[in-house]
Amino acid sequence: MKKLQFKKEINASAQKVYEMMLGLKDKSTYEHWTSAFNPTSSYEGSWEKGSKIHFVGVDETGKKGGMVSEIEDHQPATFISIRHYGFLDGDTEITTGEQVEKWAGGHENYSYHENNGITTVTVEMDTIDEYLDYFKNTYPSALEKLKEISER
Repeated sequence: MKKLQFKKEINASAQKVYEMMLGLKDKSTYEHWTSAFNPTSSYEGSWEKGSKIHFVGVDETGKKGGMVSEIEDHQPATFISIRHYGFLDGDTEITTGEQVEKWAGGHENYSYHENNGITTVTVEMDTIDEYLDYFKNTYPSALEKLKEISER
């Protein structure tokens, strides 16, 4: 797996950026910034440490899919670590097999560092070669969407 890192400075408190990014007060804020990946992006589950969470969306045919993940660490407004360990095929969790092995144990981490009212969000993630260009092209626009709603 390859590691990618993305950073964005946002003119808002770390607490506000964190709440908007995770959709803690209103899930639509999470859905807004992640719509850069899929217009139907959402999540099912909890952001609490140790919790299972599904990152979901619907494909062109209307079929639900996404990632099966665990919140490995959660330090409010400071750090979140997500471990991906499977994917969804409709409502079925797939946690073994060749497709899963490519991603298994991959992490997506969010860090928030506030300085003088400006928060730097850092996303560090593991990805496989076939998605490298996709994330390099899509993550910056997703973080720009997060910036827009957080600075309102």
